[in-house]
Amino acid sequence: MTTTATTKRRALLSVYDKTGLEALASGLAALGFELVSSGGTSRALAAAGIPHTEVEAVTGAPEMLGGRVKTLHPRIHGGILADRTKPEHDADLAAQGIAPIELVVCNLYPFGAQPSIEMIDVGGPTMVRAAAKNHASVGVVVDPADYGAVLDELRRDRGLSEETRRRLARAAFAHTAAYDAAIVAWFDGGGAGGDAELLPPTLHLALERAEPPLRYGENPHQQGARYRRVGEPGWWDHAVQHGGKALSYLNLYDAEAAWRLVHDVGQEPAVAIIKHANPCGLAVAPDITAAYRLAHECDPRSAFGGIVASNRTVPLALAEALAPVFTEVVVAPAYEPEALAVLLSKKNLRVLEAQPPDPVGLDLRPLGVAFLAQEPRQLQRTRAEWRVVTKVHPTDAQWRDAELAWRVVAHVKSNAIVLVAGGQAVGIGAGQQNRVESGEIAAAKAAGRAKGGACASDAFYPFRDGVDAAVGAGVAVVIQPGGSRRDDEVVAAADEHGIAMVFTGERQFLH
Repeated sequence: MTTTATTKRRALLSVYDKTGLEALASGLAALGFELVSSGGTSRALAAAGIPHTEVEAVTGAPEMLGGRVKTLHPRIHGGILADRTKPEHDADLAAQGIAPIELVVCNLYPFGAQPSIEMIDVGGPTMVRAAAKNHASVGVVVDPADYGAVLDELRRDRGLSEETRRRLARAAFAHTAAYDAAIVAWFDGGGAGGDAELLPPTLHLALERAEPPLRYGENPHQQGARYRRVGEPGWWDHAVQHGGKALSYLNLYDAEAAWRLVHDVGQEPAVAIIKHANPCGLAVAPDITAAYRLAHECDPRSAFGGIVASNRTVPLALAEALAPVFTEVVVAPAYEPEALAVLLSKKNLRVLEAQPPDPVGLDLRPLGVAFLAQEPRQLQRTRAEWRVVTKVHPTDAQWRDAELAWRVVAHVKSNAIVLVAGGQAVGIGAGQQNRVESGEIAAAKAAGRAKGGACASDAFYPFRDGVDAAVGAGVAVVIQPGGSRRDDEVVAAADEHGIAMVFTGERQFLH
């Protein structure tokens, strides 16, 4: 079939998300555009009484294969891909009777929300990529949020600027890249009847900047920003900031660490205090205000300028206890109105109201131009799988402290030692090149408060000197992974001192 090319401006509309469609189509029609559409978009335009031409009237071929084939046709893609600066392209269009398409408005099937083979869009990405490739001649719009600005520019300037077309093309390629990444991730997760792969042969990350760039990164000379997976807002995106300055790179990093720790220590009221991504205070107690006071007592000097996380609503008493202490961020599920008023009186304190943290995905770390990838860190073994390896067994109270210490030590940079007594972390030694020095730091901070409590080590003791240091701090039980060639000597040292020792069978290094 051959038709005569028309000089009328033409826009192709093919959208799954109909948000803003009627206003956009009406605006384009008022500007003299001939609207071409198919399927659900055509039905929506017809229902709104907006004149348009159906795709099959342009192609001369009906939709087929249940809608899988409708826009995949030279009369559509010729009109999109023609470079209007090349006379030979205009000649080809004229010879075939194809009208050029000036604007393509298209968004794709919602694969991320409804993953299946039928939700893998073919025609849509093809049109989007064609229009984006030819953005020198064609505008492409994939986001309804851009409709208003595009219409305004067309009304004002009768066309889209080179800068706008380039911006829209970049957004279009990002849109199809994220779409393809979601499909690959679905296959990797066991989609289409396959087996899930934790570490697949390729990884495809599609991230979008979640907010304007941060003031700076880890240091003032570094730029920084927070990104999230495209279309997957997390707890940070739903958090409400009630007061204080904008969050910094380190505020975000440390608050994440605090929020995860306070949700990883059980169901009791708990408060965690983080400084430079390491816990410097953690306590559980029947009352959340008591938990804060105990957490702060662990290391008041390090808590200065720290991040405080509570797993309970913050009452007035907790706010009043916290207010005199210089704190960067407080994060909690809710605040009593009187407590919020007290905290907001602190000019620079960031007060966050948040839902529980999201599940952790694959853990990625840069390695130059490469990446290391691993499954997320988490405690795998339960108390039922732990072994008491000494003659003395922990009491119920010691078990409680040992379990808490083991959970906390998993959040401390290695080498890590955590001392807990009565549900309160009383000494934390982090990031030392040898375990004995971490133990000495923890004992010095505990200053005698660890008596009768528990000591947790994130990895095994290679020598008995670590056990001797823990005993010197006054603990009654040591919990550690075990697995050293000198385990027998280490256990013998515990028996010699008359303390209990528990092997968890798993290491918890954090670098």
